[in-house]
Amino acid sequence: MTVPADPERGHGILAVDSGGSGLRVAVGTSGTGALAGRSSTVPVRTGERGIDPGHLMDQLVPMVRASGAEAGVAALTTAVVGAAGLATLGDGLRAGLADALARAFGVRTTALAADAVTAFTGALGARAGAVVAAGTGLIAIGTDLTDWQRADGWGHLLGDCGGGAWIGRAGLEAALRAHDGRPGGSARLLARAEERFGPMTGLPGRLYPRPDRAAVLASFAPEVAGCAEDDPVASDILRAAARHMAESAAAVCPPDGHPPFALTGGLVRLGAPLLVPLAEEVARLLPRARRVDAEGDPLHGAVRIAADLAEGRLVLPVDGVLLSVTHRA
Repeated sequence: MTVPADPERGHGILAVDSGGSGLRVAVGTSGTGALAGRSSTVPVRTGERGIDPGHLMDQLVPMVRASGAEAGVAALTTAVVGAAGLATLGDGLRAGLADALARAFGVRTTALAADAVTAFTGALGARAGAVVAAGTGLIAIGTDLTDWQRADGWGHLLGDCGGGAWIGRAGLEAALRAHDGRPGGSARLLARAEERFGPMTGLPGRLYPRPDRAAVLASFAPEVAGCAEDDPVASDILRAAARHMAESAAAVCPPDGHPPFALTGGLVRLGAPLLVPLAEEVARLLPRARRVDAEGDPLHGAVRIAADLAEGRLVLPVDGVLLSVTHRA
């Protein structure tokens, strides 16, 4: 990718969404809106320095080359990488990813964004407001276009309360309680868990060693939602998840006016068992917020940031942690 970008079409842009369930890539031009993309179900590894830039590049290079060829983009000038865990696990990416993208694709401007920032931008664009990004994990983010405010996003072992892994883990705990004969168990969730994972006695050995265990836990969240109509234990799990979401949204929502609030991420697909109690909790804790539908997802947000950067019109706060930008000559 060494041919100069066509000024009439715009700048060649790369947008990446790296999350707990895999990797998505879009390549296109800032002036046309035409994009080509690829996806992988392999999450980027984490190591001593956090998110592993080498593993990211190993996946990224063939995906970007194939997408660039499909989109007819011969040169990339701008890249935006949205990554889950960037705020706390992003040192390795900040140290080396801009150079790696420059060597591989000739990228001159690289932005690293927390997946919450790309989720926010995909959902609301460049305006003040608050977003809860609820997929495998959960993070809330808000801005007044001066600073970012975030809540949770601490990962499935320490937080992400109300996210997919949290719901799935709570559902499996209820299944194990039923298996043991302890209070708080759910026979329906036990049956669903055994159907999906096999005998419960073997579950720890199958789950704990897996590097993608957060995604595996989150895969059980739809089973919890599927039981919620007739199972009070499952229903209570989703109500608790809704409460956690609303509490995080309230912690980051701009204090003035009637800011928009949106929910984005895979948990939207759980439907009424989650969304009905969430609407109740948001009305209780954020009565001044305007609930709106998300305009797009985190990959869409990464594309928006990349286009704005390429065209010199980025207005989102650049703080060096949640959103950082590196320019190369």
